[in-house]
Amino acid sequence: MGLLSFLGLGNSPIKNKLRQGAIIIDVRTPNEFDQGRVPDSINIPVDRIAANAIRIKDMKRPVIFCCASGERSSQAVKMLKAKGLKDIYNGGSWIQVLKIVKSL
Repeated sequence: MGLLSFLGLGNSPIKNKLRQGAIIIDVRTPNEFDQGRVPDSINIPVDRIAANAIRIKDMKRPVIFCCASGERSSQAVKMLKAKGLKDIYNGGSWIQVLKIVKSL
């Protein structure tokens, strides 16, 4: 991934999925989510992702996960891929995803 894509300024996969109507799921704690978030994102803490796998699959849209640094969103992607979900992506930090959303 090039520098411009990493910064959300190029033609990144996350940007493309957002253009396709992806849903953003923030996997931070509710307290962290209340401190700042991407508009219209959904908060499902990482420890509740597996229990919400069917709900997420039923959304029938691409899903981008975000958190504070990208670590918990990476865990969420791994959990759901293990359950057979596809079209799910690690967007990294919520601040980075917010920058991409604002650039659309």
